[in-house]
Amino acid sequence: MKRVNVILETELYDKARVVGFIRKKSLSEIVRDALRDWLRTNVEERAELALSEKEERRLLKILAEDDFVPLDEVKKSLGL
Repeated sequence: MKRVNVILETELYDKARVVGFIRKKSLSEIVRDALRDWLRTNVEERAELALSEKEERRLLKILAEDDFVPLDEVKKSLGL
């Protein structure tokens, strides 16, 4: 599993906490289930990005190791 930070509106957070309490589920579990359902509904198999194992390893390495610079900094360094 991976840890992510998600910012929710206060009202949405409060409602999710109540549902979690009633159903005896953690907020993380509720979010995981909702994302899984959304992906199942909105991402068609043929529309998914198909990567070879080599490409996938390369992308994961880039995401893990490379420093990402905010767009504003890039524009500034390029004089845009």
